[in-house]
Amino acid sequence: MRDDSHTLPKRSAPVLVPMPAERPYTYAVPGDMHVEPGSIVRVPLGTREVAGVVWDTPTDPVDPKKLKPISEVFDCPAIDEQTRRFVDWISAYTLAAPGMVARMILRAPAAFDPEPWTEGLQRTEAAPDRMTAARARVLEAANDGLAWTRSGLAHAAGVSSTVIDGLRDQGVFETVMIPPRPVVAPPDTAYSAPELSPDQQAVADMLRASVDKGGAGVTLIDGVTGSGKTEVYFEAVAAALDKGRQVLILLPEIALTHAFLERFQDRFGSKPAEWHSDLAPRMRERVWRQVTEGSIRVVAGARSALFLPFHELGLIVVDEEHDPAYKQEDRVTYNARDMAVVRGRIGGFPVVLASATPSIESRVNADQGRYVRAILPARFADASLPDLKTIDLRRAPPARGGFLSPTLIEEMRKALARGEQSLLFLNRRGYAPLTLCRVCGHRFQCPHCSSWLVEHRFRGQLVCHHCGHHEKRPEACPECGTFDHLVACGPGVERIAEEVVGQFPDARAIVLSSDLLGGVKRLRLELEAIAKGEADIVIGTQLVAKGHNFPKMTLVGIVDADLGLANGDPRAAERTFQLLSQVTGRAGRTGKKSLGLLQTYQPDHPVMRAIVSGDAETFYQREIAEREKAGLPPFGRLAGIIVSAMTRPEAEGHARGLRRAAPPAPDIQVLGPAEAPLALVAGRHRFRLLVHGERRSDMQAYIRAMLAAGPKIRGSVRVSVDIDPQSFL
Repeated sequence: MRDDSHTLPKRSAPVLVPMPAERPYTYAVPGDMHVEPGSIVRVPLGTREVAGVVWDTPTDPVDPKKLKPISEVFDCPAIDEQTRRFVDWISAYTLAAPGMVARMILRAPAAFDPEPWTEGLQRTEAAPDRMTAARARVLEAANDGLAWTRSGLAHAAGVSSTVIDGLRDQGVFETVMIPPRPVVAPPDTAYSAPELSPDQQAVADMLRASVDKGGAGVTLIDGVTGSGKTEVYFEAVAAALDKGRQVLILLPEIALTHAFLERFQDRFGSKPAEWHSDLAPRMRERVWRQVTEGSIRVVAGARSALFLPFHELGLIVVDEEHDPAYKQEDRVTYNARDMAVVRGRIGGFPVVLASATPSIESRVNADQGRYVRAILPARFADASLPDLKTIDLRRAPPARGGFLSPTLIEEMRKALARGEQSLLFLNRRGYAPLTLCRVCGHRFQCPHCSSWLVEHRFRGQLVCHHCGHHEKRPEACPECGTFDHLVACGPGVERIAEEVVGQFPDARAIVLSSDLLGGVKRLRLELEAIAKGEADIVIGTQLVAKGHNFPKMTLVGIVDADLGLANGDPRAAERTFQLLSQVTGRAGRTGKKSLGLLQTYQPDHPVMRAIVSGDAETFYQREIAEREKAGLPPFGRLAGIIVSAMTRPEAEGHARGLRRAAPPAPDIQVLGPAEAPLALVAGRHRFRLLVHGERRSDMQAYIRAMLAAGPKIRGSVRVSVDIDPQSFL
């Protein structure tokens, strides 16, 4: 019989690979191989092999003779259609290459193959030829009928492994294979029924009804600090679990995770799986695999958890939805809060947003009926909110060389006498933001960025917070050589801590900052110590604003309430209001009388008045009206285009070429280019263009046309697009 197999047309498949290509590549499918859209495969790419995903997008015809074959199909559940649509949507919206979005899903390559089973032992009906005390302990431990590993059983019975081997040789134990151990136990929705106030119960019932009904929809839980938003949305989590669906809970900071896990365990009897950058690689792989297979039912994680390949996702909760930490500005720029809403719409399931200070965008969406707004107006158990007052630094200035007003120091003294805790908040890391020479005026600047070096006195280092450059703090000025004339200008949390020690030498003080030596583990230990009352005074950056519960905290002092207002960011007032409201909300959460003091040179600023009066509605109405008048989001659209290069002329020339290529449009205007406020970062010169359009403008099509008509990218030039920018540096 003649073999005609070589004349048959080759099968092919489009494969999305994790690189910045605009479309999938076409690969040949070997005759005995089965692939489908979503299959995770290994394919040759240049001189190496990479993991990719078989995609739905058709590719251009390619000569079959030129096609490279798919090397392997991994033994892994396929990425489902909803997740693939989500990748395509994000790619189209952010103008990122689809392969770079898919790369965020394929971040655990060792998990593409199943976890290996472990050899174990299980009790049989046979009895040993003679009984000893050691053997008796082994048989007693194994009486549960479960399979044990050899070492695990020996440890549990307190015997050597040879005792186990002897029993196995006599047929008392048989060899079995044990499946991979689950990362976490399944949650029990009936483990601990919560005690909810009438307001909480009403919102919980509404969320449960939304989950039971099914379908896409967004609920915004708008509740004051300490109102029990977490306990309320746990009822939505329980409803989704009862329906057999998986749940994702997004948190803005890793530091929040530990306290949250404890609260979750109190409600459901087990912890959720974690997902964040601090997770050990092996654990990341296990979580990824078990999420894909559906054995993990709840994940609590940072923004990247949105790209886990859930199999049965039925609810997403975004806690502290206003937090800027949800914005990713590296490679693929996206806001995880907004993308969570998109993920719910594609998957046809509800999304819950929760915050004590919702973003302007979420408030407007609720006001216009796109979201349902659920209000929790009071703290749980009728605990009162702190009394809030401003300290006018023009009338009650700090002592010379200090940064704490006498009024604030006196209230701290009273709190100490009562055995209560004080919190001093300053959103500035290190000891001082600038170091200079008193003799010649030399200022220490980063050699790679247009920013001052921040002094970290605890470490004896001058550090750039943009590129990571650091150098030892010298004893003499490198410009004029003078000794002992370097002076720190302005305060950071370390300098406030120094002042606290001078004022209260016997008090136990703790500094909380994201750059603490010891990282996340030490930070969690410090937070636990504060919650247990093992500190009297806490000095912290914005880390302390995020959902922590400190039972003995009754005084909060804002060292520099004006700090966030001193920039050109259109969200400056909103962010300052949110941050200061969240920080002052750390006080009095257990019902004790509490006080919040804001040191400011602008006590009559609308933000200060709104916080002190507790009249958040007036602030929101004013801010929303100003945004609408200026056509700023959510009433208009913004996109940032950042052009960077190793030389200033290269960056500026390319940026100006892009501006000239901008097509005329009645509803879109291009501003710039202008040198970025941070004009030099990591040795690269930066120019910015800002694209401003009406609400319904097709911003993405406009920018695509602009980039296509603009100059070719040559040399060291890089162009990045940021749709819906949160930072204007």
